[in-house]
Amino acid sequence: MLKFPVARERKALRLEQASTLQPRHSILFWLMRNIVFQALAEAARSGEPVALGIITGAKGSSPQKVGAKALFYADGRLKGTLGGGCLEAEVQHRAVLSLRSGQAATFELLLDHDFGWDDGLMCGGKVCGLILPNAQSAGAQFWTALASRQTTLSWGVKKDFSLGRLEPARSDPGETPGLLYSETITAPCALWVAGAGHIAQAVAPLALGLDFSVTVFDDRPALANHQFFSSEVSLQADVWENLLALPLPTVPCFGLIVTRGHRHDALVLKEWIHRPFLFLGMIGSVRKARTMFEHFTEEELATPAELQRVACPVGIKIRSQSVQEIAVSIMAQFIDKRAELVYEKQGSLAAKFELVELP
Repeated sequence: MLKFPVARERKALRLEQASTLQPRHSILFWLMRNIVFQALAEAARSGEPVALGIITGAKGSSPQKVGAKALFYADGRLKGTLGGGCLEAEVQHRAVLSLRSGQAATFELLLDHDFGWDDGLMCGGKVCGLILPNAQSAGAQFWTALASRQTTLSWGVKKDFSLGRLEPARSDPGETPGLLYSETITAPCALWVAGAGHIAQAVAPLALGLDFSVTVFDDRPALANHQFFSSEVSLQADVWENLLALPLPTVPCFGLIVTRGHRHDALVLKEWIHRPFLFLGMIGSVRKARTMFEHFTEEELATPAELQRVACPVGIKIRSQSVQEIAVSIMAQFIDKRAELVYEKQGSLAAKFELVELP
């Protein structure tokens, strides 16, 4: 195992070909746009050689987790990140050497006090990964499909460092796919927001940056328009009867009710509470929730079990006052629920996901 050199002058370093950290299948859920896949597609179109670095295993504290990627160029540019600092500098040096030689390699690096003092990095963990020169040769179509995230796709790297798409294996569960790395890419979760007022206008950009696809509904076209929302937000302006009849998307969907008043909140809740949202939040006070829920129970508009699924007041308690603070508290709760209801569930399935070898 190699440690980073203490001295800033770099010595020739032998590329490790084995790792005690076992790479594993990863399901990726981005908290930011995946600029690495997009940059790989651009490099494929232009023919510019690049080296792809991937963290395939991590133990203990590390600046990045499994699936982190960076793209290294011969002139020293990079896109994405493996965690920054001396770890990224070390991998970048190896990536440039790999571009010159054309030889792919694995690496294993120990993040301890022997190398991290000058750079302020003493994580105490260790990471392993891959360096893949000329990764752009997989083609623009391949990388564009991964970047677009329109459907669930799996891809991986074989032991000979070749890469491509993967398909679910039909072999016995005990067989290993023989891959150095594999990951599954999914479409973002959907966030439906009823109401296009100040809260929705503050929530929408946060949600987009946190990797939700956002749709805002309102019966007021003057508010449900791109004067107040970015072009990335889908807007639906119509009478509520029509809006509430729209079918949910096929991806995991979360709902947020922030209309202009209690009456409209109740109107939306009456329909949405029976829809298969993974999580449903509504703006309001504890008193509002108690009064509305009692009415729903008395009128048999919803069962107690259905009402328990509704978070009202929505958001975590951070003593928020401003609209922006309220939006942060709401999205913090949605992040937590997405991790619990989507990521953990699909992550457990990944451990059982068998893959055939690459073509």
